[in-house]
Parts: sequence; C-alpha cells; structure tokens
Amino acid sequence: MTINKKFLKYCLVRFLFIIPTVFILVTVVFFMTRLTGDPITVALSGKLPPAEIAARVHQAGYDRPIIVQFVDYLGHLLQGDLGVSSSLSMPVTQILKTYGAATFELAILSVIVALVIGIPLGKIAARYRDKMPDVWIRLFAIASYATPVFFLGLLLKLVFSVLIPILPSNGRVSSIYEGALQSVPVPTGFNLIDAFQTGDVSIILSVLQHAILPALALGLLTAATFIRLIRTNLISTLSTDYVFAARSRGVSEKRILNKHAWKPALMPIITVMGMNIAMMLAGAILTETTFEWKGLGYQLSQLIKARDFAAVQGIVIVIAIIVSVTNFIVDVAAAAIDPRIRLSEKEVK
Repeated sequence: MTINKKFLKYCLVRFLFIIPTVFILVTVVFFMTRLTGDPITVALSGKLPPAEIAARVHQAGYDRPIIVQFVDYLGHLLQGDLGVSSSLSMPVTQILKTYGAATFELAILSVIVALVIGIPLGKIAARYRDKMPDVWIRLFAIASYATPVFFLGLLLKLVFSVLIPILPSNGRVSSIYEGALQSVPVPTGFNLIDAFQTGDVSIILSVLQHAILPALALGLLTAATFIRLIRTNLISTLSTDYVFAARSRGVSEKRILNKHAWKPALMPIITVMGMNIAMMLAGAILTETTFEWKGLGYQLSQLIKARDFAAVQGIVIVIAIIVSVTNFIVDVAAAAIDPRIRLSEKEVK
C-alpha cells in the first residue's frame, strides 16, 4: 500500500468519525432539552386555559412519546430541516444565516489576536528560558488562561470604556452606520467586509473599534495556550542535536530560533488550533453576551432562556458539525505535514 493510499485511508477514517460524533451530540441535546417538559406548557401556564394549552401542545407534537419525537426529528434533520423557532417564528436556518456571520467574524478576529500575541511571546519565552522575560510571559499566560472570559470582558470594558473611554463597550458598529452596512451591494453579514464595501473610513474605524475588546477577550484565552505550547515545543527542539550542530557552526540564536527550531515545533500548534475552535465557539456565547455582540452565541443564550427547543438544537448541531469538520481538516493537514501521524510505529521505524 503506497503512502498516498495510506493517506486517503486515514482521511476516510477521520471523516467517518464525524457521523457518530454528531449523532451522539444530537441525541444528548434532544433529550436534555426535554428533561424539564415542553416549552409551551412552561411559557403559557397560568396565561391560557388548560384546554387551550393542551391543544397547542398537541399541535406542536410534544404530547407524543419522546422516542417518536426523536425519530421524527432525525427524519427532518436528514432532509436539512432544522425546524422553526417558536420564540422568533422563523426557520432555524434563517437564524443561522442572520447571526452566524457575526460569530464567525468574532472567531476569526480572535484567532488573529491569539496568533499575534501567542507566537511572539512563546518564542521570547523559549529563547529566554527561566529568565525574567520567560517568568513574566508564563505568568501572563497562566492569568489569561485562568481568567473566565466573561470576567475578562467585563474588566476590559471597565478599563477601556469607563475609566479610559477610548473604545465602545457593546455592539458591532455605531447605530448611525447600521443602515449603511445593510445597504451595501453584496451584504455578507461580516461587518468588516461590508464596511470596506462602503468605502467610508469612518465606518471601517467604527467596526474595528467595536471588535477590539470582544476579540481581545476571546483571543487571550487561546493566546495563552499558544504561548505554553510554543514555549514547550521550542525548548524541546532547541535541545536537539542538529540545533547544537548549528550553534557550533556559529549560526545566530535568532536564526536558529526562526529557521531551524520553529518548523519542527509548529506541528503540535496546528493540531491544537483545531481543538481551540470548539473552545472559541463555547467562549463566544459568554463573550457575545458580555459585549452584546449579536451573533449565534448571544442569540443562543436568549433562545435557551425562552426554552426554544428547535432553535437551540439546530444551532448546537450546526456548531457541532463545524467543530467536527474543522478538527477533520486540521487532522488531515497535520497528517499531510507529518507522515508519522498516519503511519504505524513499525512503519516509521
């Protein structure tokens, strides 16, 4: 079997893992949302006569056996029907289209923040191992990782919106520019892209200013992980024989760090980046709520309060698929870069 066939087999196996992962999550979410009863009875109890409530429950199908409801839901799911939101009276797919772009925009900006902060600080910490720069950077990483994202968001708002009022505390753009963003030729839902379509510098600046604090709050969590990973892997790589050989030839420490040691240390970082997508999407719920960033996370928190079963299930399922597909892509990329991941220990030897 050639390496190409091994690689294709590896990709196929990893892809097939997505199916049971999503099915298990669908099952758990479905039954968990129904542990406290149907949302119609809870929402309308005491507001309508019992007969009227019973009629609405029957119409929605919540009086059927739960297994029947589950099988029916799976049937609709396989047809791409995520249901209709009971609180917003709109298809769940429309909710995803309306609010999904905002969450992805925040996630992308957060990844940029994490890379910009995590990579340089991780390199510095490795280069000055056990010295003062390393100590301070490790303390920063520990504090960033340990601080809850919502508390960090509140702290950033207090400092940069109240004590030093230089950045807005909530929203995605100033209200005076919302109309301009909605009237662009090709609206994408990504405010930054739509702002560039307007060609108005003031709108672009407003979007960037509103994005700084949410992206920083969410990005610092991942940056802390990157710092620790990069530091650990670079220190390990800097202790290898070929690095000692490079030093003996008079190669500068900066060149050793950036050329000889950096690429071998990059592999675990690529893998963890995929794992951190799930962490970011989970953190987006708290971040969006803290900064009133109208994305899927913010909307999901409102739908949970409203006990909107269909919408909550649909959003969680889509997030699960995104996380699973992202991890699949990362696994494939890692296997393509390092063949040892897809080969057995015997074949490596």
